[in-house]
Parts: sequence; C-alpha cells; structure tokens
Amino acid sequence: MALAIASAGAAVVVSGRREDSLSEIKQDIESLGRSAWTIQADMNDPQICRDVCNRLVEEHPDISILINNVGGRRENIPTEEMALEKWRELMDLNLTSAFLCTSIVGGQMIKAANGGRVINIASINALVAGRKISGRHYETAKGAMVQFTRAVAADWAEHQITVNAILPGGFMTEPNQRWAREHPEVVETFKQQVPMGKHGEPEDLGPLAVYLASDASRYMTGASLVIDGGYTLW
Repeated sequence: MALAIASAGAAVVVSGRREDSLSEIKQDIESLGRSAWTIQADMNDPQICRDVCNRLVEEHPDISILINNVGGRRENIPTEEMALEKWRELMDLNLTSAFLCTSIVGGQMIKAANGGRVINIASINALVAGRKISGRHYETAKGAMVQFTRAVAADWAEHQITVNAILPGGFMTEPNQRWAREHPEVVETFKQQVPMGKHGEPEDLGPLAVYLASDASRYMTGASLVIDGGYTLW
C-alpha cells in the first residue's frame, strides 16, 4: 500500500519493527521519485505508539492521510486457555494502536483544517470467524475496528475527514507466509473456501488504498470495503 500511495504522488512515512524491511521500502519509494521517511518502532506497545505518533505530527504537521495497518492474529490460543495479559497485549496490537494513531494524527488533521483521510485495515474476520483456528481476540478487535471506523467517521465528517475501512481476506503478506509455513492446514482450508480459488496478492490492496486516499472517494465515509475473492459470499 505504501508503494501504491507513493506511486499516486504522496510523500510517505512508514513505521515498522524491522530495520531491513523499512530500508527496503524507503529505497523502493525513493526510486519512484517520492520522499520517504521511516520510523523503527514496535507499535504494539501503547506508549511507543503514542510517542511515534506525537513525533510524526511534530515533524509532519501537514499530514493528510493515515493508514492504520498494525495488527495480526499472531497467536492460535483457544479462548478458554488465553490469559488476560495475552488478551490485552493482542488487543493493544490490533485495536489500541489504531485508536492512538487516529486520535493523535487525526487530531492534527482537525487542527490543520484541511480535511484528510483515515484508512483502517480491518479484516473479513470482522464479519466471519476464521475456520479451524483459535485466537478470537482477532475477530473481536477487527469487529471493533469496523464500528470504530463508523463512529469516528460520523464525528469527523464536519471536518471533511473521511474514515473508511478495508477488510482483506486471505492475502499472502509476509506474516501470512510465515503463518502458512507453521499452519499449512489452516491456510489450505481457507483457500478451498474462496470462490476465486486463490489467495490475494499484497499488491491487490494498493489500488483500493489509493482510491480511499484520493478525491475519488471524497463523498464516502464510514464504509467497510471487502476484498476477499468472494470468501464471505458463502
């Protein structure tokens, strides 16, 4: 998504845990003739997340697009076995991070009074439970993300800030590739349930993010756009 946004003309700030991945994406964006900055941080930690967002708005007060793309299932722990501490940790990863980034970065958009775009990356698991898998913190957080999107969209419409969500199905991102190696039966079961008969490729998400970030979607807010090869049709 970062590359797609950059290709459409945006300067981009990317945050992530791995320095090598950040360096690679920075080079890719700059090769397009666009400016890129990176911030290495574990956004799972609420205090670190808060600090990163405060730094971001201080260094880039004219920021007008926010993509909340922190998250992941990570754990395959049955509900009856999950410790409260682990639940809180995973909810921070999948939901609290989006709240903090939206609050701080979106708050700066309100102050700047130039409108803006917030794009939340949820999941089709906001709508349906994953099959043959545990870790229901993920469904819970992503379901909350959808309603958070709608509620903030209502609050910020008067500021001309649109807030929308993308609900991806099974995409072979790097984390999901690791998951596939560790839980091949889960991934294969998922694939068999996709009417189009295949997983999505990460680059398929880019054009949708560009649409939501652009003037083409200026009258759309509070929407949840499903992109899943038809998985949720059955």
